[in-house]
Amino acid sequence: MKYLLDTHSFLWVLFDDEKLSEKVKEIVREPENEIYTSVITYWEISLKYSIGKLELEGISPDELPIKAQEIGIETLEISAEETSSFYKLPKIKHKDPFDRLIIWQAIKRNIVLISKDEEMNNYKEFGLSLLWK
Repeated sequence: MKYLLDTHSFLWVLFDDEKLSEKVKEIVREPENEIYTSVITYWEISLKYSIGKLELEGISPDELPIKAQEIGIETLEISAEETSSFYKLPKIKHKDPFDRLIIWQAIKRNIVLISKDEEMNNYKEFGLSLLWK
């Protein structure tokens, strides 16, 4: 099965797996599953790091792709089709542009999104498969 980690889920997998649900821990540890993070996640982390909204423990944002690769997390690039069709994702309550792009990427690629963000549930009716518990 294919899974896409939201930004907080990605950071928790790398640095604080105590915050992950037991179901998410099982999924990430299962070698048959394909676990992804998006280039959007790296962009969000880098931006928040640069303006002081995010601290990383003994690592800089540009080291994250290597760390992810070491534990088997693949990176999803964003396609021209995904970015040009992004306007089709309805604007509900969730306004974070990074999260909305990740949601759209998961919908377009038919990948299960792993996120604790309950506001993302609003996108299930538009094709989002969401998992936490």
